[in-house]
Amino acid sequence: MKRKLYILTLMALCCLTGIHAQKGHFSKEEFRSRQQAFITEKAGLNAQEAARFFPLYFELQDKKQEQNKEAWQKMRKGKDPNTTETEYAKIVEDVIKARIATDQLELEYVQKYKKFLSAKKIYQVQKAEMKFHRELLKGQPRKQK
Repeated sequence: MKRKLYILTLMALCCLTGIHAQKGHFSKEEFRSRQQAFITEKAGLNAQEAARFFPLYFELQDKKQEQNKEAWQKMRKGKDPNTTETEYAKIVEDVIKARIATDQLELEYVQKYKKFLSAKKIYQVQKAEMKFHRELLKGQPRKQK
């Protein structure tokens, strides 16, 4: 069973890599599929763990994306040359509050994960997630100055 999951994961990664090369970017679904396969393999999640984990994980990602979107909207207000010092102070505070809210969400979801994953597996998932993003960034072409 583990070998079948490993082979399926590798096949999915190969297919997605080909799609990425053709389009130059991933759709949300393609990105999540690739991320799921990578994390499943690197964290050693079995099929049952993955089936319980990823719906919660992607729910968290959607909530974090919303928090980040709000933070960026606030940051954009600072581009206005007429922004006052008081407004900048509010922007800085609001962005920090958004980061804190995101961290609180992470902690809330870790508590949910603990109901069916060991602390070691959660750690492995976090490590795999960081590695996934690092490898994704390595593959991005750098802009020339």
